[in-house]
Amino acid sequence: NPFAELVSHLRASWLSGKTQPMEYRVAQLEALERFLDDKKQQIMDATASDLAKAPFETELSEILVCKNELHETLNNLSHWMKGEKVDRILAMQLDSAFIRKDPYGVVLIIAPWNYPIQLFLVPLIGAIAAGNCVIVKPSEVSKKTERLVAEALPSYLDKDCFAVVTGGVQETTRLLENKFDYIFFTGTSHPPVGRIVMTAAAKHLTPVTLELGGKNPCYVSDTCDVTNVARRVAWGRFFNAGQTCIAPDYLLCTLEMQEKLLPALQKAIHDFYGPNPRESPDFGRIVSDKQFQRVQRLLGSGRVAIGGQTDEAERYIAPTVLVDVQPSDPIMQEEIFGPILPIIIITNVDEAIDFINSRERPLAVYAFSSDDKMVNQVLERTSSGGFCGNDTLMHVTLPSLPFGGIGNSGLGTHHGKFSFDTFSHPRGCLKRGMGRESLNAPRYPPYSQRKFGLIQATLKVTRKSDCALL
Repeated sequence: NPFAELVSHLRASWLSGKTQPMEYRVAQLEALERFLDDKKQQIMDATASDLAKAPFETELSEILVCKNELHETLNNLSHWMKGEKVDRILAMQLDSAFIRKDPYGVVLIIAPWNYPIQLFLVPLIGAIAAGNCVIVKPSEVSKKTERLVAEALPSYLDKDCFAVVTGGVQETTRLLENKFDYIFFTGTSHPPVGRIVMTAAAKHLTPVTLELGGKNPCYVSDTCDVTNVARRVAWGRFFNAGQTCIAPDYLLCTLEMQEKLLPALQKAIHDFYGPNPRESPDFGRIVSDKQFQRVQRLLGSGRVAIGGQTDEAERYIAPTVLVDVQPSDPIMQEEIFGPILPIIIITNVDEAIDFINSRERPLAVYAFSSDDKMVNQVLERTSSGGFCGNDTLMHVTLPSLPFGGIGNSGLGTHHGKFSFDTFSHPRGCLKRGMGRESLNAPRYPPYSQRKFGLIQATLKVTRKSDCALL
């Protein structure tokens, strides 16, 4: 295997204990911040080349989000690393019982192309903070960013403990043949790819985190500020030209609300990108010809109400809204991952919730309403990786919230302390004294009912009464 020697080298480094001290982890995290600072312009240039990403969008989604994760981690790392004391039963009141946060060992992070810096760096921050050695596999689809990461990042990190591997499907397949102690995969909304990663991991009984995306519903009630809804939905859908795993994938609203939303969406698109979004420096492009052709085919569903223009040479697809879309249409069978927003007509919130619950569980659910009870109703009666009421995308910017999928949209979480916990094994530890052997005598043979009574009295956990007398 072409990567066996690399994995073996990193495992030897991990076994040496080099990554364990807090000072070492802090030094490597600070090196990541220097990478972001020193290479900021190159990151801007690379993402502009790969995705025509606006500098504002790159600064927000690739640099600021990563800086926030770094600062959250550096601010709290000493606290996160401490052993966590736990409750003790009567028999162990004189002992030390705690949960130790151990690193897994050698970790593999496989990143996607749509946010090619953020989606490898955020999990990498957690993996380093937890004391692991790491191999990072950036996406080959975002070519310029892949090259930048492969050429620049190793000069900032300890080469004995961290490595970047490049290549496509073949290289990733060979990489997955090796034994890792944890695999973190962010990739595609197509569950078969997640299953390939899980199958490879299963051969070595390796735990995994999968972030797979999905079709994120966005319910808009009849009672809302239509202008604000249109702006927030348009921003979330068309940010990064729609190539966002948590973008609102389709709208659910009544026919009356659709008639109000269409002109508001039209105005929002005009306000954001001008009369011709193709000329806007703030509207991106589809990442590859293959992806362009896939997204373009989805325009055949329903009827174009706004946008619809395409240019294959530029990989440009205009911000588009589709109406008269049926649940059976092709656009409703896969994650769109492009700047198209279909509207599905429902008659009320109950029908919207039934529609959401009849499909695979998404990475995010969005609900808009001036009535907080309506937002809560959608929250309480649906299931998804995350939830955001009266906005889109913004829940992902908060490092204190876990981010991850459920069911077909993935498993496991990360961000902030959740990243640290994901890459840490919670090791249950009990330390007892060598003396006081007479206290252990009741557990040794020959057994008797009297001995069991003594053991039960010291080991049992009693249920607390519903009310306590003060």
